Amino acid sequence: MPTTVVTMPQLGETVTEGTISLWLKKPGDAVEKYEPFVEIATDKVSAELPSPVSGTMRELVAQVGQTVLVGAPIAIIDDGAATTSVPTATQPSDIEGNDARRFSPAVRRLAREHRVDPRTLHGSGAQGRVTANDVVAAAQPKHAPEFADGQTIALTQARRLIAQRMVESKHTIPHAWTMTEIDVTDVWKLRAREKDAFERTHGVKLTLLPFFIRAVAAALTRFPLMNALFTESGIRLNQDVNISVVVGLDGNLLLPVIRNADKLRVAELALATAALAEKARNGTLKADDLAGGTCTVNNTGAYGSVLSAPIIPLKQTAVVTMEAVIKRPIVRGDDDGIAVRSMMNACLSLDHRIVDGIIACSFLADIKASLETADPAGFP
Repeated sequence: MPTTVVTMPQLGETVTEGTISLWLKKPGDAVEKYEPFVEIATDKVSAELPSPVSGTMRELVAQVGQTVLVGAPIAIIDDGAATTSVPTATQPSDIEGNDARRFSPAVRRLAREHRVDPRTLHGSGAQGRVTANDVVAAAQPKHAPEFADGQTIALTQARRLIAQRMVESKHTIPHAWTMTEIDVTDVWKLRAREKDAFERTHGVKLTLLPFFIRAVAAALTRFPLMNALFTESGIRLNQDVNISVVVGLDGNLLLPVIRNADKLRVAELALATAALAEKARNGTLKADDLAGGTCTVNNTGAYGSVLSAPIIPLKQTAVVTMEAVIKRPIVRGDDDGIAVRSMMNACLSLDHRIVDGIIACSFLADIKASLETADPAGFP
């Protein structure tokens, strides 16, 4: 009988390996063409891999938790029309059909591992969505022994990969850090004036984030070393300005990319950011959505932070944070008068192999100037 050897796909242009998170089929199971049969995780994305043929699963070459190089075999399928498997007793975590589409791959995986039916849970996520934390909490013993010394939460594959990449970044990149203070009073007023009409027109909230991304993207065009990559053969300057935007999820951290951000207006950046964040929350990001970032922006201020020292993503030179906007009295430089202004810190972690302090501080000063000279009479 002819067979098909399925290999580890390349889920992104810089991805060289993937880890088997969960087998959705076992040897002897029927599998239809395009039917998902395995969940794969990389440092950038988790995805279900569809079968290239219809047939019967012969062998699972790779084991759950095993990291496999792109192009290496992971499974063998006997070609031919899929046959119906003998039904087995339904387990609490066997979620199929429309019910399966209600839950993200991470939630379904945890549900299977912990034998929890997510349909019975009250979701704590947006619009009542069941999150990974909800599944883990439901799986915990209801009454822990009095002598128990805390709990151990098993590492998900996504969290394990994040940990590996963060350690690799700190061990590889000599991090330096700096910060500037920005008076965002005028741009804050502009945003407040336009936000209601913008939301009515586009169905998306207008925040300060797209204004900040616009200023960062413009600064990257004027300071190309901030948009570079360190290699053993030299410093590679990226032609495109592709901004990675940090999206935090339950137990995961994603960096979807706005491509050619320097060519987009504020309104376009707002729509692009909202679309990527929605796809991240729904688990519908594709590998291409997460590939090719050249500099990262993180809106830590959305959670009340006023000061951050972020870790630089691998293959980038810098990550910039916008912190919380706080109103406070400021001494004006022109006449020493005191006025209440909307102030925000912007923090920068940089690769000191590529950039020195003078360039880093000039880069932040450029961002500061862009935001402080925003024209309140116009909407970019």
